[in-house]
Amino acid sequence: MRFPFCTAALVAGGFLLVSVIAAAAEDQGSGPKPPDQAQQNQKKPSDKATADQQAEARRLEEIEQYKQAAARLSFSAGSAECVWTGRRITTLLWRDDVDTARRYLDLYDRFGCSAEHLKLAFRCMIRQGPMDPKAADRLSARVHSCWIDPAGPTTAASRATGPSPPATGTVPN
Repeated sequence: MRFPFCTAALVAGGFLLVSVIAAAAEDQGSGPKPPDQAQQNQKKPSDKATADQQAEARRLEEIEQYKQAAARLSFSAGSAECVWTGRRITTLLWRDDVDTARRYLDLYDRFGCSAEHLKLAFRCMIRQGPMDPKAADRLSARVHSCWIDPAGPTTAASRATGPSPPATGTVPN
């Protein structure tokens, strides 16, 4: 009869020991930070003000882009909801996310937006050639410029990679 009691006492003691060690290790890692680290984690007021100014500038730029689209495009392609969903669809197609683009396309159609303009804007993207996939800001700028002027000029890189001249001579087997 003494064995079950001793076994239970040993198991309980083991759990107590493990929990004390874990609590001590956790407490050791969360102690007070040195002054340098504490100052680095707190944002300076000037950094926060700069971030707020940049966010406000991005917001104003976005509003200006919608106004520009409304002024230059027909109503079905220039309305804010068509510009927003159309640029989103174009970006998703460029990133090969066809399934998500198809879901947005249903919304685009429901708004009564121009399917022809979407096609022309995506064609403009393709004609401009590949770009760095990690450059989200450049992708956004390219999508917007193609949305505003789908027949606009292409980049120098895309003009340089035109069709190759016809081959002359024999064709190897």
